[in-house]
Amino acid sequence: MLNILGGPKAVCGGVTRRELLQAGGAGLFGLSLPRVLAAEAAQPNRRPRAKSVMFLFLFGGPSQLETFDMKPNAPSGIRGPFRPIASRTPGLLISEHLPRLAAMSDRFGVVRTVTHRHNDHNACHIIQTGHHMPPAQRGAAMVDATDKDWPAMGSVVEYLDRSTRGHGFPSYVYVPNRLGHIQGYDRSGQYAGWLGRSYNPLATEVRKRGPGDNPYFRNCTDDELNFRINGLDPSPEITLDRLTSRRRLGEQFDAQRRRVDSAPSLRFFDQNQERAYSLVTSTSVREAFDIRNEPDRLRDRYGRHLFGQSTLLGRRLIEAGARFVTVLWDAPDGYSWDSHVHSDDLQNHLLPGVDQTLSALLGDLEDRGLLDETLVVCLGEMGRSPRGTPRWGRGHWSFCFPAVLAGAGIRGGALLGRSDADAAYPADNPVSPEDLAATVFHALGIDPDTRLIDAQQRPVPLLDAGTPLTRLFG
Repeated sequence: MLNILGGPKAVCGGVTRRELLQAGGAGLFGLSLPRVLAAEAAQPNRRPRAKSVMFLFLFGGPSQLETFDMKPNAPSGIRGPFRPIASRTPGLLISEHLPRLAAMSDRFGVVRTVTHRHNDHNACHIIQTGHHMPPAQRGAAMVDATDKDWPAMGSVVEYLDRSTRGHGFPSYVYVPNRLGHIQGYDRSGQYAGWLGRSYNPLATEVRKRGPGDNPYFRNCTDDELNFRINGLDPSPEITLDRLTSRRRLGEQFDAQRRRVDSAPSLRFFDQNQERAYSLVTSTSVREAFDIRNEPDRLRDRYGRHLFGQSTLLGRRLIEAGARFVTVLWDAPDGYSWDSHVHSDDLQNHLLPGVDQTLSALLGDLEDRGLLDETLVVCLGEMGRSPRGTPRWGRGHWSFCFPAVLAGAGIRGGALLGRSDADAAYPADNPVSPEDLAATVFHALGIDPDTRLIDAQQRPVPLLDAGTPLTRLFG
């Protein structure tokens, strides 16, 4: 029998909060105890345009000059080796290596002037949170996430949803891997940070074959694409009987805890404990992650590479009830979109890959009647430098780069922002990451005046700055 040890220092019914946390500190099923004492957040109170978000994150920084902001009249050292082609959007020149997207540009909008001053890959924090990365000890490479970080947009959605959605499908999911894990890092911006680990994304894990392998550049087998749920997949030695036994242990604890049911601050404990158990054992969750249920023709349409299959999985998760799905194109080879010298990768893998997958996603969502209720956002954490390298790579450049948005009322063919002659700086309508975050929250109907409760139990604003890009919506 589980006993809660301690003296008579009781609150609201006999058991202290400290004792309760000590009893649950190890967590059931090997999971961390959520922030059971988090204050209730303000709920969305505006009519949402979107039920969900697909956030396609091209980590490393795609070049504006090789994608959606080509400058054919710039000097040869700036314009690059690729030719522009016409699109269905007047005034939008798109790379010759993005023909599918050029042919359907009337179904998405392009912002050409995203800008910020965090000119390195740690900008992954501001792009995913709408906040600058706070100072913290981040390991030898100074890139790792910490519990002082701002919560990701997806974690905010998870937090606000938790009290209204019960034990259903998790709101925030990250596929195919946590950002940086395939490189041995644990990059910031993807987690709940000070909001608490309970609101971290449900994440999958897909491993590469070995050093030098890039599963984004090749077809992946079904054995590789098992999309194992990171942190929730039971280890081989944990049987269902053992999980049930552990649950009974939790039920014993519940009997002790019923004495404090009247304490409002403990209301999330049952929900989070039950949610962990349901995710481990849920047939519906596991079926949603089984991409083999999709027809071969559709899988081919998305692309059999890791980004294509992960994006198709993201669509399955949206259908299953997820509300914010981040699909990551990471850098397992150390470069990928961080294309300092890899021009062959751009034309052979990177541009054709995103062209195939993003166009397939938009068409698939539209065919299923989901595009009107799903906001699709595709961008990197920065762009690339106007002047290229001798092998036609480009350096880091966060001062002007593009983002593609579609669905949820975004006007097809919308263009926002114009860059200067070298695609180096905005000539008009600069757009900050805070503006993009405000646009995401606006689309989801989340009030910008919402306050979150930080680690010191203080209410803090959802965003410090940022204005929704309402001009993009019809």
